[in-house]
Amino acid sequence: MLENLCTLPLSAELFTQALHPTEPLLGVGLSTGHVQCFRLPATDRSSEDDDADVSVLSDGKGTIDTVWRTRRHKGSCRTLAFSNDGSALYSAGTDSLLKHFSPTTGQVASKIAIPSAKAIPDSPALLHVLSPQTLLLACDSGALHLLDLRDGALAASKPQQTHFPHDDFVSSITPLPPSAESTSGYSKQWISTGGTTLAVTDLRRGVLVRSDDQEDELLCTAFVSGMGPKKNRDNGVVAVGTGTGVLTLWDKGAWDDQQDRIVVDPRKGGGDSLDCIVQIPEDVAKGKKVVVGVGDGSLRIVDLTRREVESTLRHDDIEAVVGLGFDCQGRMISGGGQTVKIWEESPLLGGGGSEEEDSEADESDDSDEDSDDNDATNGVENKRRASRDSDSDSDEGTKQRRKKRKGKANGTLGPHGAHGVLRFSGLD
Repeated sequence: MLENLCTLPLSAELFTQALHPTEPLLGVGLSTGHVQCFRLPATDRSSEDDDADVSVLSDGKGTIDTVWRTRRHKGSCRTLAFSNDGSALYSAGTDSLLKHFSPTTGQVASKIAIPSAKAIPDSPALLHVLSPQTLLLACDSGALHLLDLRDGALAASKPQQTHFPHDDFVSSITPLPPSAESTSGYSKQWISTGGTTLAVTDLRRGVLVRSDDQEDELLCTAFVSGMGPKKNRDNGVVAVGTGTGVLTLWDKGAWDDQQDRIVVDPRKGGGDSLDCIVQIPEDVAKGKKVVVGVGDGSLRIVDLTRREVESTLRHDDIEAVVGLGFDCQGRMISGGGQTVKIWEESPLLGGGGSEEEDSEADESDDSDEDSDDNDATNGVENKRRASRDSDSDSDEGTKQRRKKRKGKANGTLGPHGAHGVLRFSGLD
């Protein structure tokens, strides 16, 4: 389904990444406090180049350019977030500063000190832009601050509201879809995870509900629409990654406990942590699928409908995957260690019968194409089955040749096969 187009080396360990909503811009925050913005190459190709190299680096324009780079924080840069329209970029670091700057120039427009209830400075954990007016800032202390973003700038040093949805630091924030009655089109409720609980918070009413203790660390979340109970398929579900390699599913509105679970990393004694998650666009995935970044450096594609891991990709052999996202051109960006990788749906893998393409083969309406895909994928099983059904080696060879020819145009080859004369109907 996805192929790795290129690997982008970084100067230090990646702590966070953010993708521009409408342009191919990637922002990264590093352990050294540096923030760097890259412009990714466009994916547009002319139809005349169908047989050419499909790598993003295959032509003169296929280069990744550094737009700007600066040391934004004295400590490490812990989190980055673009505004909804992409006109602003926000960063927070262990120097307890929150900064707002231009994504195209890197020039700082405003900054504030991160609020702290104690004499000890509070380090940031997450940033999320909820709307053009509200920025969510989660801290290591468990505090979740709501900051004013009038005109896109940080207007006040003190937060509008502060909530404590969890006893531990907030590990993920995912907005819920706006209600049908919403006039702004922006969400006013969001899901958060922290420690071993999941919580739902409302912009006006504060923390609405907190789940039961899951006895497992909850690390990442993704909302998937178009799924749910049998009587309410459009309800939506939340996929939550845990510290033991299990992906749990929660029906929207039933926040007390999980409804189902998928074992993503089935190791004895518990698998590696599921550190980040993103839904694959449905025009790419052909279904309800997510990609999960695992602590062992792998990427697992999970089919939520079938409740199974479909395939595995590799970001790094050692370092964990800490960032995942799809850019405005449908490419997946994975980050971890000192590398960022760019992945794209591969036109060369279609119908190849690989593990990643099994789901596409299942959805095909052409029985001949399905047969070809199954033959390519299960060649060993077909040979064993043919050998059991045949009375001689020659019969087995005949059956295998028939399978390979299945789907060709009307079987018009002559007695010498592909190396002989064509047979025309009516001239026998």
